[in-house]
Amino acid sequence: MSISLMQEATAFREIATSDASACAALARAVGWPHRAEDCEMAIALGHGRVATLAGEVVAVGLWWPYGDSHATVGMIIVSPEHQGAGIGRRLVQELLAQAEERSLMLNATAAGQPLYERLGFVAWGEVCQHHGEVQDVAAPTLAEGTALRAATAADLPQLKRLDQAASGLPREALLASLLERGECVLLERGGRAVGFSILRRFGRGLVVGPVIAEDDGDARTLVAHWLHGRRGQFIRVDIRANAALARWLIDHGLGPAGSVVAMVRGTLPVAHGPARLYGLSNQALG
Repeated sequence: MSISLMQEATAFREIATSDASACAALARAVGWPHRAEDCEMAIALGHGRVATLAGEVVAVGLWWPYGDSHATVGMIIVSPEHQGAGIGRRLVQELLAQAEERSLMLNATAAGQPLYERLGFVAWGEVCQHHGEVQDVAAPTLAEGTALRAATAADLPQLKRLDQAASGLPREALLASLLERGECVLLERGGRAVGFSILRRFGRGLVVGPVIAEDDGDARTLVAHWLHGRRGQFIRVDIRANAALARWLIDHGLGPAGSVVAMVRGTLPVAHGPARLYGLSNQALG
C-alpha cells in the first residue's frame, strides 16, 4: 500500500484498557519490555489514541494529566511496518489537541526527538536507564534518628507531599496506583518523612521508582533497601542524569542501558523541594 493510501485508510479512536494486549505487542515489536499488565495500568491512568488500519492497531500514544496545567506524554509507538507514513506525527498531534493548553513533558528517543522538536518541544535534561542482574548489596546503614519503614495506603498524604515537592506536580492518582501494585518504603529522620521509593513488577523484572530523596545518600539508601537480598534478580532504575548515583548503580550490577532526552512544550513545573526526584516511576509517566 502506498503512503498516501495508508494515510487515507488509517483511522484514529480513543484508547481503552481492552487495547492493553495490542499495546504490549507493539512495544515488543520495537524492543520495549512492557507487559500487557504494564500497558493496562498506563491506559487506566491517562488518555490516548490508537491508530488502526484494516481493523489492526498499528500505533498508540498516551498522555497523563497532572492537574490543569501540566501533563506527560509517552508510550508513543508505531508498528515498524507502518513507520514513515506520517502516522506518528498525526498521532502526536491528536494527543496535543486532547491535552489542550497544558504544558507537556516527554522523554524522547533519538528517533523521536526530531518530530517532537518540529512540534514545539525543547530539550531540557536527560534520563538514564540502568538495569541488570543485581550483585551483592549490603543492607543500608542508617544514622541515628533515621529509619526505614514500610508504607501503606494510609501514608498516601505524606507520599503526595514529598512527591509534589520533588516533581512540582499533583500525582496522587499515580502514587495510589503504584501502591496497589507494589511495595513502598518510607525514609524518616527525626520522625519526619524525608523520602520514599517504590518497587513493583515491570517489564523483564522489577523496577524501582519513583525515588524521592533530599540528597544522593538518601537516594542510595532508598534503592539499596530494594537491592539488598536480591542477588541475580533483574532490576531497572531510570534516573535523572546524576553521575554519583549512576556510578553506584553500575558498581552494584545495574549498568547503563541507554538514555533519552527530557523535553518540554511550554513551561516546566516548579518543584519547591527540598525533596528531589532521583528515580522515575517509568519514562512515560515520569
